[in-house]
Amino acid sequence: MTFSFRSFAFATTVFAALTGAAVAEDVTIRYLGGSGGLSAHELAAELGYFEGTGITLENVGNAAGGPESLIALAGGSVDLGSAATAAVLNSIAAGNDFVAAYPSNGITEEAQSIFYVLEDSPIKEIKDIVGKTIAVNTLGAHLEYAVREALHQNGLPPDAANLIVVPGPQLEQVLRSGQVDIAAFGYWQTTFEGAARQNGGLRKVFGDTEVLGEIAGGFVTLRRDWVEAHPEAARIFVEQSARALDYAREFPEETKVVLRDALNERGENGDLAQYFQGYGVREGGLAVERDVQFWIDVLEREGKVAAGVLSPSEILFVANDAVASK
Repeated sequence: MTFSFRSFAFATTVFAALTGAAVAEDVTIRYLGGSGGLSAHELAAELGYFEGTGITLENVGNAAGGPESLIALAGGSVDLGSAATAAVLNSIAAGNDFVAAYPSNGITEEAQSIFYVLEDSPIKEIKDIVGKTIAVNTLGAHLEYAVREALHQNGLPPDAANLIVVPGPQLEQVLRSGQVDIAAFGYWQTTFEGAARQNGGLRKVFGDTEVLGEIAGGFVTLRRDWVEAHPEAARIFVEQSARALDYAREFPEETKVVLRDALNERGENGDLAQYFQGYGVREGGLAVERDVQFWIDVLEREGKVAAGVLSPSEILFVANDAVASK
């Protein structure tokens, strides 16, 4: 079964009109969560969008980053993964038969990855990060690829900076204590970024919008065989998750309340919810070809993927026709 770019497509107006969902067979979707936030499918569950659909979400733990969730997805211990687009593409190129279900986040001026230094740091621009140590939440994911692309665009070797792994809640601490030169807060970590900014003494060097433009940052990903086995559940899952993305854009303050309560219930700091900047995903909550093609071009340029092996039309489960056709 091959999913073309417009297969299973549905108009964005459907989401606004939905007051319920069709019923799939009873399906439990296992996933790995992350600290400091809610994925759109988790928000959809909190809002009751899966009630009566037969779909149940089951959090089976937390992932340190996207590559970990993709490994779990490939191994069958979870039913969905969530990772940066480049990481998803690398995984598919390595032989995993995944489809990109919906954009987990988008990169915009409001919701973007930001690379911070201390206010008195000599690092002023991208060229200054050569040889410096950058804290990221995981390797092989969005922040690493954003750094590589930033260096490439400045005529520098893509591996000219040193990246080390630091969990999101500790990013501010390691920067302020001088253990790293730069702390990279991902577009999905706006809660941690907002708290660090509020504490003062930090300066932005660059954000990934300056390097990548406005683009999907990553995707929630499903195994193709799972989609083939549960086509109706897959469709409903994507529809309701996209509906939650629209809800977050239209009702940001209400979304912060939902996030606050969820964080508190998980034993995390609910006060971080005030810094949530949204998901940054375009209206309708779906992808366009550039979201995937940009990174295919990068991976082909770096020799990590042979030309013509990857195609957005074979990777995207569903796309925003209204936008993509323009």
